[in-house]
Amino acid sequence: MARVTLQSIADRVGVSRMTVSNAFSRPDQLSDALRTRILAVAAELGYLGPDPSARSLATGTTGTIGVLWASALRLALADEVSARFLGAVADELGTSGLALTLVPASTDGPVVPARDVALDGAIAFSCDPELPALDWLQRRELPVVYVDMDAPAGDVAITIDDRGGARAAAAHIVERGHRRVALLTPGFGPEPGVVDGPLPDAAARHRVISERLAGWREALSAAGVEPWVVNQPDESPAQAIVPLLTRPDRPTAVLCLTDVLAQNVLAAASDAGLSVPGDLAVVGFDDHPLALRTRPTLTTVRQDVDAKGRAAARALLELVAGRADPERPRPRSRRMSVHLVVRESTAATA
Repeated sequence: MARVTLQSIADRVGVSRMTVSNAFSRPDQLSDALRTRILAVAAELGYLGPDPSARSLATGTTGTIGVLWASALRLALADEVSARFLGAVADELGTSGLALTLVPASTDGPVVPARDVALDGAIAFSCDPELPALDWLQRRELPVVYVDMDAPAGDVAITIDDRGGARAAAAHIVERGHRRVALLTPGFGPEPGVVDGPLPDAAARHRVISERLAGWREALSAAGVEPWVVNQPDESPAQAIVPLLTRPDRPTAVLCLTDVLAQNVLAAASDAGLSVPGDLAVVGFDDHPLALRTRPTLTTVRQDVDAKGRAAARALLELVAGRADPERPRPRSRRMSVHLVVRESTAATA
């Protein structure tokens, strides 16, 4: 069977080759009736459309946006909050006909995704600013939007009020009468347990960790409360908090970096024979869907993950469009509001 080309379709319809090309790549140049006729003939002849590689060379675009994810992609896909963020980004890109590619942060193989995958732009999600994969994206001079992290000067960041949300959570605990408070967070190294001193440099560059710690400490310090800071290396069962829960002077409240960590604290408290909120108040952050599935339901700080994903995608689309139109206004950075949601896991001390 002879290969079907744009000229084959043009000959059948009785139009120019350029008109057929416009039917696929510039539909606004044709009437709806003519484009429908051309596409019908193309389908009849078995023509799928212009070759993506050839179209990319012709237009200088790929039709693909990347999301750089610093942690393992299987974790991003398994977590409901991360999945909602990615879904919101994909929905927003879909209206512009763009595809979403998850870009692993690996840089030690023959193929370096951040260097080698064809992209029109990228969203960097909660990465260390010194991540080598991020450096590759920047060296490619791609449009990049930074989410849950600080952006280089002049670039666009979409963040939430992590510090204000954490401050509100800590103030809530203080208002409930708690004075023995633990802060449960990763970032202080591989070993779980109580830590002293400042965040290590790598963790201090992680905006979410550093801002939430700062917010907690601001509210607690104002109330004269010196908390335990507890390092939890990952969001597995919260073994780091267990030794504290069995002490005579154990904390009466735990503020957690995420709702996933808070859920694990609820399990650890149950194993230690402590009731929540009677013996121990627990507060999370994010308003993960599991916050309503825990028993008791979880007091947490709510962020609008869907709105954050849409805002990041819209900003990136504007940056990409600005490459073709330098007069187009650049999008601005945004810091999105959060608010405390009080549920069953906090109550006044006796």
